[in-house]
Amino acid sequence: MLAGLAGQAGPYRQLLTELSGRLRAYYRRRAPAGVDVEDLVQETLIAVHTRRATYDASQPFTAWAYAIARYKLIDALRRGRAHLRAPLEAADALFVAPGAEAAMAGRDLERVLGKLPKRTRALIRDVKLAGLSTREAAQKHGMSESAVKVAVHRGLKALSAEYGSLKAQEVGDED
Repeated sequence: MLAGLAGQAGPYRQLLTELSGRLRAYYRRRAPAGVDVEDLVQETLIAVHTRRATYDASQPFTAWAYAIARYKLIDALRRGRAHLRAPLEAADALFVAPGAEAAMAGRDLERVLGKLPKRTRALIRDVKLAGLSTREAAQKHGMSESAVKVAVHRGLKALSAEYGSLKAQEVGDED
């Protein structure tokens, strides 16, 4: 998407091609009979293209694209007067594939961690994600325990400085 925004046609075409395959799968799982999946894919691709200037590069592309897809599905259901009948508890399952949130979160986490130095990234993965103790991480990386603690703390602080304002902004939007 970023390459497309920069005017590179090849990568942008590839993005739309890959996105169309994902959208087909997304809509096949969610659209009831009578709703044309190909029409939804085309409408969504057009919306992504026409609204590409609104994409915030600091946010995950997948969340932005799937939000558009959800709205297009809702619009199609309203147009066709199609009504989904499902228990309220299962409403999330209508719009999010099993494991999709975890996959998107994993991609987003890798993107965020990718901004940190390699060693700091590895230490945060080991201590905060894999559950190693600081002693185990220190031994694994040939560092002192205090150096591991400092590196993890500084890495998390850097991420908080960069992304913490997003959370504060979201909280402010709820008021």
